[in-house]
Amino acid sequence: MPSPRALVAAAGGAYLANVALGTAVQTRLVDTSRHRWTHHALYVVTSTLTVAAILGAFAQRSPRGWLLAPALVPLALLPRVGHGAHAATGLAAAPWYAGALLAPGKELHR
Repeated sequence: MPSPRALVAAAGGAYLANVALGTAVQTRLVDTSRHRWTHHALYVVTSTLTVAAILGAFAQRSPRGWLLAPALVPLALLPRVGHGAHAATGLAAAPWYAGALLAPGKELHR
């Protein structure tokens, strides 16, 4: 099984890619009007990898799971907020990804 740090890094990478795409679309650097599904697909990948990272960290008794778990709240809210609050809601997850990734590597062993 991958290390908790690697799992969090994968989830964080997907999150950063999603933020970058959303920002590029919002600032009109990229036009996805014919391919809107790309942002939605990346959201699904981000959410799935985040849940996998949390569960993997819990399975390996790593505190990274607890540090990343609060990121699920803004991720869950994203499909339900209006366009104006979408960016702020998405960015609310950033500290949790950073904290889980930058936490000291003191994994607990069985």
